[in-house]
Amino acid sequence: MTYKLPILILFFAFTLLSCKSPKTHTTYSSETLKIIPVSKNSFIHISYLSTDDYGKVACNGLVYMNDGEAVVFDTPTDTETSNELIQWITKTKQHNIKAVVVNHFHDDCLGGIEAFHELNIPSYANNATIELAKKEGNPVPQISFDTEKELTLGNKKIINRHFGEAHTKDNIVSYIPSEQLLFGGCPVKSLNATKGYLGDANVEKWSKTISKIKTAYPDLKTVIPGHGDYGGIELLDYTITLFKTEQSPK
Repeated sequence: MTYKLPILILFFAFTLLSCKSPKTHTTYSSETLKIIPVSKNSFIHISYLSTDDYGKVACNGLVYMNDGEAVVFDTPTDTETSNELIQWITKTKQHNIKAVVVNHFHDDCLGGIEAFHELNIPSYANNATIELAKKEGNPVPQISFDTEKELTLGNKKIINRHFGEAHTKDNIVSYIPSEQLLFGGCPVKSLNATKGYLGDANVEKWSKTISKIKTAYPDLKTVIPGHGDYGGIELLDYTITLFKTEQSPK
């Protein structure tokens, strides 16, 4: 009868490993860059930013691939790590980078953009992002748009849209209908996250802006925040609730 305990231990250990979250799986990892597959075509890239208030912060971006081409949403935080990501996309995955899309004007979105510009890869951002990046002295995206910019990758659409102010006045989100995937960036919080840095935020409009996004994309299944674990539509609900108490009574 003594053999039963080791067998049970092995059974439960196997069960725990089988139930391990796919979010822990990485397809590439170094000291400066981590890449996590979300689907066959979509990958979260994670780089790190040193801050005074929050220490070393992991920052999410996205790579979407189709028909031998790729679009990068937010750059890694610096030029060196951006070159590392470019090498992974072009050499390991053998995809040409068609464009970079910038979520807003902070360093965790465009800190490495010059690495892409050196390779003549165009960058897109909201008009206000370009203005604020210039004012802040940050690297500046090249191609501006007002409210919405649609890109195509092969036969797949990418919708980049400004819904309103939240984490910053210029922040956009990017939606890939074929993937039912939203790259929310910093306007969207991961579950149980705090409000984070609010120095450029509009906390009164934040919930309303996220509610507009939720209404616009009712079929979305995957939501990627600017920091922390990705998930589903519950991340939008959490963000709406987190900032609801800050809403004006209008």
